Amino acid sequence: MVVERKMQPLPPPEHRRVLRCVVLLAVSLLAFSCWALINSRINDAVPDTAALIGSADETPATTGDDGSRAAGDPTSSPTAVAASGNATASVDKTSDPVIRQPMGGEAGGGDEGSEGCDAESAALRVYVHDLPAEFHFGMLGWNGQGGGGRAAWPDVRDAGAVPHYPGGLNLQHSVAYWLTLDILSSTLPERYPGRPCVAVRVTNASLADIFFVPFFASLSYNRHSKLRRGERASRNRVLQAELVKYLARREEWRRWGGKDHLIVPHHPNSMMEARKRLSAAMLVLSDFGRYSPDVANLKKDVIAPYKHVVRSLGDDSPTFEQRPVLAYFQGAIHRKDGGKIRQRLYQLLKGEHDVHFTYGSVRQNGIRRATAGMASSKFCLNIAGDTPSSNRLFDAIVSHCVPVIISDDIELPFEDVLDYSEFCVFVRAADAARKGFLLRLLRGIGRDEWTRMWRRLKEVAHHFEYQYPSSSGDAVQMIWGAVARKMHSVKLQLHKRGRFQRTGSEL
Repeated sequence: MVVERKMQPLPPPEHRRVLRCVVLLAVSLLAFSCWALINSRINDAVPDTAALIGSADETPATTGDDGSRAAGDPTSSPTAVAASGNATASVDKTSDPVIRQPMGGEAGGGDEGSEGCDAESAALRVYVHDLPAEFHFGMLGWNGQGGGGRAAWPDVRDAGAVPHYPGGLNLQHSVAYWLTLDILSSTLPERYPGRPCVAVRVTNASLADIFFVPFFASLSYNRHSKLRRGERASRNRVLQAELVKYLARREEWRRWGGKDHLIVPHHPNSMMEARKRLSAAMLVLSDFGRYSPDVANLKKDVIAPYKHVVRSLGDDSPTFEQRPVLAYFQGAIHRKDGGKIRQRLYQLLKGEHDVHFTYGSVRQNGIRRATAGMASSKFCLNIAGDTPSSNRLFDAIVSHCVPVIISDDIELPFEDVLDYSEFCVFVRAADAARKGFLLRLLRGIGRDEWTRMWRRLKEVAHHFEYQYPSSSGDAVQMIWGAVARKMHSVKLQLHKRGRFQRTGSEL
């Protein structure tokens, strides 16, 4: 018996169209799910960067004293790397002799570098991300040429040929520049035999204790914050967005989410758009005044000194009798927030015969007048402004003028190894605002007590000097030492976090 097989009728055309749409939708959802899974792994390391660029209406505002953009600072072209073939024509020169040719037998203040420095002997092994020149020396006119072709970094073997940082108030936040020069030269012991062996560069990422991100964030803020004609976002914003994307793609960052990375946004207004997204990293800052505690705090970050702008006195330092001015302050008087104490002190002290308390700026030989004024004063007032700190403190230190710190929220560099009460006077803002309190306190410090602080100032002043080549105990080496001390707790956290990586991945 033959059974007749009947053909199933095809669904009507409208049903077939619906079926095709369902299949297409399912395939699209599958593709979107795969994309989302891949993208989420990157977002776990660094969040989305699209918001960094923003719109043309979000132009960063200029600021004033204390961490301000330098008055009259020249701005660069929209591209950070000079287009001219003559790169040296756009390189700024510093007025301070902080880059020097090394002497053949220079010991750098100690013999710790005399045997050379390598990954085995250094306290801190540093891997340097090879960022494009536009993030660092390109802002100083370096065109990426060296050794007859393209180069990742300038030739630091010749200190005289190193691109110079712009002078004036730009210098006060030049920390990233000095750290970069020092770590690039750390593998050249034959050229700089006396360099201290605190931090050394390694090219094998597996050997690194920390990963250095050589972005000149403060200079980027000073030079590239303003919108230029035809731009939807400032160059500063674009560089921050590009930096975040660069790090998000790096396995070194993604491994621990950036916790073993070092970034230097020393200017209080630098990296405003990227700081939240890169907050897992160790930051080198001037203070925490414009940071929320979840982004920056003393537990994970390092406070570094400003680069002083007055000239160091050295051994030729006036004594107690040679300083006729009791207290000295020159700077912006009308400040907001915590800086309102300046206005109060001005009203209290302006009529005193042995007190110099006036408005001042870098214009009209302001730095030269401040150098002379601090050198002729017994005490220099360091009063909170828009931010808790300013370079005024470090100008006072190298002038051997005993600092009077009136800033309740200030954090001080290297305070775990330096006792500032040995060479500074601390006054609470509420006490300083009381009529007659500050003058009675300062006039009550006699010659012997002042001289003890003055001598201690002369002993510690070299800890606040930035220079290249670096020497033992200067600001550069003190910062590397502070980073090395922080890394102990960072490594403890990372090692504990990695305890169950193997078993966790198998379950």
